[in-house]
Amino acid sequence: MSPPLPDAAPVYLDIELAMSQIGDLQALQGMLSMLEESLTRDIPSIASMLSVGDVVGANRLLHPIKGFVPIFCGPALSEHVAQVEMLSKEAYSTAVGPAYAGLKPELEQLLVEVSAYLNQNGAA
Repeated sequence: MSPPLPDAAPVYLDIELAMSQIGDLQALQGMLSMLEESLTRDIPSIASMLSVGDVVGANRLLHPIKGFVPIFCGPALSEHVAQVEMLSKEAYSTAVGPAYAGLKPELEQLLVEVSAYLNQNGAA
C-alpha cells in the first residue's frame, strides 16, 4: 500500500482567465514579463519595508499588485492581496507585517508559476 500523496500546492496563475481579459497571446506574455519583474523586485522590498515599519512604502508597492493580480489569478489570491493592501493604508498599522507574512508565500508561488510559464513558452 502506497503512502497518501501530499496535497498539491495551490495554483495561482490562471492563463485562461488572463487570456479572457487580455485577448492576445503576445500582450499576455508581455504583461507576464512585467508581472515577473515586479514580483521579483517587490516581494522582498515589501518585506524589507515592513521590517523597519515603513507601512506607507509597502502600500506603494502593494497597491499595483492589488491591481494586476485579478487579471492573472482567481478570487482567493485577489481578495487576500486586497485585504493586506487595505491594512497597509493605515500608516501605523501593526497588523500589516503579520498579514504580509501570510501573503508573501502565495506571491512567491505566483512568481514561480509566472516564471515557469514564461520559460515553457519561450517568452523569458
